[in-house]
Amino acid sequence: MQDEVIAEARQEMEAALTAFRHELARVRTGRASTALLEGLQVNYYGAKAPLRQVAGLAAPEPKLLLITPYDKSSIHEIEKAILASDLGLNPINDGKVIRVPIPDLNEERRRELVRRVRKLAEEFRVSVRNHRRDANDMLRELHKEKQITQDELRLGEGKIQRFATEYIEKLDQVLAAKEAEIMEV
Repeated sequence: MQDEVIAEARQEMEAALTAFRHELARVRTGRASTALLEGLQVNYYGAKAPLRQVAGLAAPEPKLLLITPYDKSSIHEIEKAILASDLGLNPINDGKVIRVPIPDLNEERRRELVRRVRKLAEEFRVSVRNHRRDANDMLRELHKEKQITQDELRLGEGKIQRFATEYIEKLDQVLAAKEAEIMEV
């Protein structure tokens, strides 16, 4: 029972790290990445649909994204969604495809992105700590119900703490790499 609690806590911490990496992929760094547009919702025949469902995305050049709508009539809605997003991108519509040039980031925008990424990292650190707390609570509950001994409780809490520390360090490493990528000129 104790091992299941520990394994579940580790899985949840790993999931938090994976989600953090996924969120960071959506942060603009001056390089073209289709992940930038992943969360974009397009008004498609009166309903909101993810951009990936209404168009093909490609990054043929380091500073250019190419969006090819599956239905040419949705091209203006896609363009509107990009303009309405907070990405600061200006799409170029030629009637068949949308080209999105990725402008270089100025120093102020880079610092703003670093602040946003640090805030995001702190949210995920809190998530890891919450998983640690929940697992420790479950272990204490098992101890209270006499399913594990005091020694097993202490060993389990120690393992969970080591996992939490390990995943917070991994979050910090990923954060440092992303900060370096953003600040790179």
